[in-house]
Amino acid sequence: MEKSKILLVEDNEDDIELTVHAFQKSRVANEIVVLRDGETALDYIFGRGAYAGRARHDHPAFVLLDLKLPGISGLDVLRQVRKADDTRRIPIVILTTSDDEADIVTGYNLGVNSYIRKPVGFDAFSKVVDQLGLYWLVTNTPPPL
Repeated sequence: MEKSKILLVEDNEDDIELTVHAFQKSRVANEIVVLRDGETALDYIFGRGAYAGRARHDHPAFVLLDLKLPGISGLDVLRQVRKADDTRRIPIVILTTSDDEADIVTGYNLGVNSYIRKPVGFDAFSKVVDQLGLYWLVTNTPPPL
């Protein structure tokens, strides 16, 4: 059985590199799909545009979603994913630098599974990524298709 992919939606190149490196350090074998804006993330999830050939039911194991994205924001991505019957159960974790209370409340009101503020420093960040991988890829039982 093919391992589910991890979808990383992040526009900051340094944060992308840090996240991918932290997953590699944690020995996560799942493929990490990196998308750099909200519109492309929605195309991927809904199997449209450049991803029109992708099986729409082949959901990622979980999505790491930044809030501050070019074009469509992370909260708007979350809003659209939660509206559709076939995508609303995809686990989405907001991973952002924002500690704005309004962002946190809005994220949870829209159905985010977890809101994590990006830790400063590679060791702290690696620990968070390790825990995320362990929980979403090993501990959590996803809903049946």
